[in-house]
Amino acid sequence: MTETTDPAARYEEIAEELASLGATRSQMFGMPCLKDADGKAFAGLHRSELVCRLGHGTPAQAEALHLPGAHFFDPTGGRPMRDWVCIPVALAGHWDNFAEAALGARR
Repeated sequence: MTETTDPAARYEEIAEELASLGATRSQMFGMPCLKDADGKAFAGLHRSELVCRLGHGTPAQAEALHLPGAHFFDPTGGRPMRDWVCIPVALAGHWDNFAEAALGARR
């Protein structure tokens, strides 16, 4: 990871790192996302936050939700997606760990 707080640049670093594990770039809800080898989305960039599908009730989800500013993904407002957690750019140093966990949860 390079030292950066630019969310798009950090997201691209993670996309490059996970490409060797079969992750591909795509779009979901109008945002850039990463999909696994089966075409299932597991992470994305929403505004300046990394959004990861960590699975409801998993240790990775609990860990993510304990981070300051982390919250459930709610793209439509009013109906949070309980499998997905948003991690703010202030914690971009943790993004790769949660993106990898999300990819692993999809396997």
